[in-house]
Amino acid sequence: MTTDFTPPLPIETHPFPPFLPHGAKVLIMGTFPPKPVRWSMDFYYPNKTNDFWKVMGIIFYGDATRFRDPATGGFRRDEIERFLTDKGIALHDTGREVRRLRDNASDKYLEIVTPVPLAGLLAEIPMCHTIATTGEKAAGITATLTGTEVPAMGKNVVSGDGLTIWRMPSTSRAYPLAPEKKAEYYATLFRSVGIL
Repeated sequence: MTTDFTPPLPIETHPFPPFLPHGAKVLIMGTFPPKPVRWSMDFYYPNKTNDFWKVMGIIFYGDATRFRDPATGGFRRDEIERFLTDKGIALHDTGREVRRLRDNASDKYLEIVTPVPLAGLLAEIPMCHTIATTGEKAAGITATLTGTEVPAMGKNVVSGDGLTIWRMPSTSRAYPLAPEKKAEYYATLFRSVGIL
């Protein structure tokens, strides 16, 4: 007698520590990084084709290439970290442990095994009362963790303990919106917390 046995898919643990600068006013949360083969740096939004750093460059410097490293085509992590610290922007993701149901970075095929310990993160940045999620899955996980509804794109909800939670567009290139239009959404968020 033969039986088909499919081994369970591996669980991946988040590869980056939370980036929590002192005085952070907003915590931006995606879902989970792509596989390391897609990274251009060991930091958040490492994929060269992701629009996140392009959007930040547009908003704060009027330059979509501000954080690009022309020598490698990747990003300048040191400059990015200085920028985030100066502006009071914290970064982490909603998934601490995940399974990739397909061999790609799509949120659609990402199973969240263990979500991030959100209360613990926020305890480390006591001036932060605003979370922004980048994409639908991150918005859904955050809503579950905070007991709130998922807000409409570009809108926010307030949790029972006074946390303001925004839903931003995904910065993945797969999300069909021009970087300049994504930047408009994020600029509204940053104005709301006094960063812009």
